[in-house]
Amino acid sequence: MTARQDLVDLVKSINAGTGPARNPYWRTLTVDASVARKAAVLILFGALDNVPAASGKPLVAADLDVLLLERAHTLDDHPGQVAFPGGGIDPDESPVAAALREAEEETGVDPAGVEVLGVLPELALPRGNYLVTPVLGWWASPSPVRVMDYGESAQVFRVPVRDLLDPENRAMATVTRMNQTFQSPAFTVKEVVVWGFTGMILNELFDQLDWAVPWDRTRLHQLDL
Repeated sequence: MTARQDLVDLVKSINAGTGPARNPYWRTLTVDASVARKAAVLILFGALDNVPAASGKPLVAADLDVLLLERAHTLDDHPGQVAFPGGGIDPDESPVAAALREAEEETGVDPAGVEVLGVLPELALPRGNYLVTPVLGWWASPSPVRVMDYGESAQVFRVPVRDLLDPENRAMATVTRMNQTFQSPAFTVKEVVVWGFTGMILNELFDQLDWAVPWDRTRLHQLDL
């Protein structure tokens, strides 16, 4: 069984209604669908490039990486956070088309080299009032990627899945705003912390794919935002 086939099978099972159980936390995130803005993100997995994983542990999906970007620190919305490429869906545009267009605009990825495996269930992102459709892709023919607009992104990078799965790189990110504390699964890689919406999606995907390995959920990583 290959990593790509694992992803294909997951999409098929979710679309058939027989997929793994969702994290119940998603049900607590709600927006007003009548006024929510529609968006899409591209979760792009591919064969590991020539930059090896930092972790030497023999974990599953060891020859795989995923495309991420760090948002510019000058942005008003989620400054400095690590995210999947993506953005708003234009009128008469499908989530797949939007995810590929935004990925090309933000990272320079060539959409012709991306095999779309399917879409995952829409997720609510209350901060910003978004309904986000994750689009799962396989990088069949990788192309060079880079920051296309430094006003939008600080860096674009491919992260080895092995590093994301390494228990030493896992923690619960904790942030306190207006006397309220928020926690999410997090990954400390490439000198950044992948947390929040992106961290939650990756954490659930790895669990559903049965790629995850046990990690210490009592380990906290305090974020100062």
